[in-house]
Amino acid sequence: MRCGVLYSGGKDSTLAALVLEPFYEVTLVTATFGIADVVAPGRRAAEAVGLGFETIDLDPTIAEAAVERMVTDGYPRTGIQRVHEHAVETIADAGFPAIADGTRRDDRVPTIDRSVAQSVEDRFGVDYLAPLSGFGRDAIDALVEQHLRVETGPSEAIPKADYETELRALMREEHGAETVADVFPEHTQSRVVGRR
Repeated sequence: MRCGVLYSGGKDSTLAALVLEPFYEVTLVTATFGIADVVAPGRRAAEAVGLGFETIDLDPTIAEAAVERMVTDGYPRTGIQRVHEHAVETIADAGFPAIADGTRRDDRVPTIDRSVAQSVEDRFGVDYLAPLSGFGRDAIDALVEQHLRVETGPSEAIPKADYETELRALMREEHGAETVADVFPEHTQSRVVGRR
């Protein structure tokens, strides 16, 4: 059975795909608003781990609303959550019998709670899988260390296939670089460059 895994090219979404690989025909799926080039980094990471790759187009009005919400709130949480739920619904409507993401047990955002997962399954006739939902950060890091080669660095410096890249670009264009720095806290991102 085919499973589309929402794919950022980072360690969590890649590890989720590897957990599912023995059971599904995994396709890594990068979701894009078309605002910034997130497809090339996603494709490179997928090739580096030897899994199939596709893209899906997201509704740009969702990105615009998310950016405005983040600017109003002064932090990215609610906007990122809305974008992730939209991406889950979009991939659910893309023809995969099963869909997955790389959300972990200790993620604050994005998350998919049980009621949202059941709603997606009912509305789109898919199985929603969250293979890392029982894993905490330490367990994820140990598995990544064993199975993946990863580059890390500041979010702005690591080419990724994630929502944040495009939301930052849109926010920079509409509100300036200072607003991006105010809204998004500094944090480290990962990019998968191969399997061990």
